[in-house]
Amino acid sequence: MTEYKQCIIVRDDLKLSKGKLAVQVAHAAVSSYETADRGVREAWKESGQKKVVLRVATLQELFELKESARKHGLPNFLVTDAGLTEVPPGTITVLGIGPANVVELDKITGHLKLL
Repeated sequence: MTEYKQCIIVRDDLKLSKGKLAVQVAHAAVSSYETADRGVREAWKESGQKKVVLRVATLQELFELKESARKHGLPNFLVTDAGLTEVPPGTITVLGIGPANVVELDKITGHLKLL
């Protein structure tokens, strides 16, 4: 049976508060989910909605991961903040990838550290 998970990757360099970070992760989880195929979404939901939150040091790393996800055909979504609280408008904060096959996701994110 295929395993599915979702990866949420945050920028460590922004030093967001816990509350702001939680909201950005939620945006990424929902928006990336919406880009996945219906069958994958259903299988992921039925298997417990596994997700992990990972980190990168820079915006450049986030862009590289997004491009890698795109090349592998994985659903993904970059969160751009409105700038109403902690960061300037247009700041890219988080990347959601998946839900997708665990094996495929790990090819892209397996080297990253947990938040």
